[in-house]
Amino acid sequence: MGSRRRRNLLSLAHSAAMLGIDGYVVRVEADSAPGTPGFAIIGLPDRSLNESRDRVRSAISNSGLAFPAGKVLINLAPADIRKVGPGFDLAIALALLAIDEQIDRLALQGFLALGELALDGAVRPMRGILPMVIGARNTGFKKILVSRANVREASLVDELELYAIETLLDAVAVIQGHGARFRREEHGRSYTAVPEAHGDFADVRGQAAAKRALEIAAAGAHNALLIGPPGCGKTMLAKRLPSILPAMSFDEALEVTKIHSVAGLVGEEAGVVAARPFRAPHHTISQVALCGGGSIPKPGEISLAHNGVLLLDEFPEFSRSALEVMRQPLEDGTVVVSRAAGAFTYPSRFTLIASMNPCPCGFRGTRTGDCRCDDAAVARYVAKLSGPLLDRIDLHVEVARIPFDEMFARTAAEPSAAIRARVEASRKQQRERYKGTAIHANGAVAGNDVRKWCALDEPASSLLRVAAAKGRLSARALDRIARVARTIADLAGTSHILAGHVAEAIGYRSLERHGLAA
Repeated sequence: MGSRRRRNLLSLAHSAAMLGIDGYVVRVEADSAPGTPGFAIIGLPDRSLNESRDRVRSAISNSGLAFPAGKVLINLAPADIRKVGPGFDLAIALALLAIDEQIDRLALQGFLALGELALDGAVRPMRGILPMVIGARNTGFKKILVSRANVREASLVDELELYAIETLLDAVAVIQGHGARFRREEHGRSYTAVPEAHGDFADVRGQAAAKRALEIAAAGAHNALLIGPPGCGKTMLAKRLPSILPAMSFDEALEVTKIHSVAGLVGEEAGVVAARPFRAPHHTISQVALCGGGSIPKPGEISLAHNGVLLLDEFPEFSRSALEVMRQPLEDGTVVVSRAAGAFTYPSRFTLIASMNPCPCGFRGTRTGDCRCDDAAVARYVAKLSGPLLDRIDLHVEVARIPFDEMFARTAAEPSAAIRARVEASRKQQRERYKGTAIHANGAVAGNDVRKWCALDEPASSLLRVAAAKGRLSARALDRIARVARTIADLAGTSHILAGHVAEAIGYRSLERHGLAA
């Protein structure tokens, strides 16, 4: 009777990966069998993950540890989701060391390991730590091994035992019960919100009408389009909008930090993102960069602006395809990116501030009379923006050039702090009104709920009816007017929407009133 075959040796470690902006736990199963030495990774790994074989082998050897003999197989489960990136290196190395009991197999199963390995065994930081750690905690893991450079970000999640390691040997020491010196106790749930540092409205001379419109936009989370000649201050006004927005709650800040973590924008010392995002991409941006996607799906600019402001300067110069993709996110607050690997959902609830000239040359309607554009040229210029897209922008604001006397007036302009106080008072009313619902502000009221939350009395309804008859207002535009009127009423401290509030809201649909909306 022949000799018995050597029994396969198995071990199990755990790591995590991202699906969209959510993390999920990955089982790292290691198997060693007699035969010609080899090392394979299965479970839908991408190219960078297949290269882990060489990194892990060198890291183990250069750390003075033994690489398992025979045929080595690593399986990453669940096997029906493609695994991307080098962040599984540490878990793979620990699973291999547990095969021949260089570390305790049972102890290893209680840890979740995150990190890329250098050839000398150093543990490098990785992006997306925050959503992965949240996913691990939600799955029941308490003990997390992370790079020292990632520990501040990971500490934003409560109820965890975090171990900040710098090398593979540090991880081995923790698994073997010598982790006291690597343990990190601090957690970051308390934070101080800070205003976005893009200037103060006190810097802006004149432009009372535009400031009023942006106050309404901030108070009700409404999208706005600023229309005016070059040099009138459109970009300056837009950049100061974050300074009058309410401070983010911790949950909002954590959502923003998750997105920025996935995009690799959270630095070692950054911690939670405390200021509302402000994103201002150039008009040459691609559809993928604006809305997200790519071969390895990542959030785009509209998701990086979540809970903040997205400024699209020179609005008609953006590609039509990129702008049209924004229609669904503007309505729903999310963007869905479908790829062969699956569908990825990214949050994208932002305030859109766009700016454009009134005509191709930019001088239509100015006192200089230098405009060289006829009505047909102006119509073609505005037609670059589709009617459905303009319908989703609540406020069309005409911004005029500042007269000389206002530019050099000695009187101080109203500071952002005073405007923000009114905005916060309005938001407080809205929170009370929408308590128990998914609505966060007037601008997010769904079309089928407008009649309930933005009810108009007879004089206000009559005024809106006349405007609809005279103008080119779609049903969506009428709903937008009702939402804006609700915010104007909130700023005025009245519980009912009056005809004056509706009249002001109608005044912010200038493109339709001039017959320029497509």
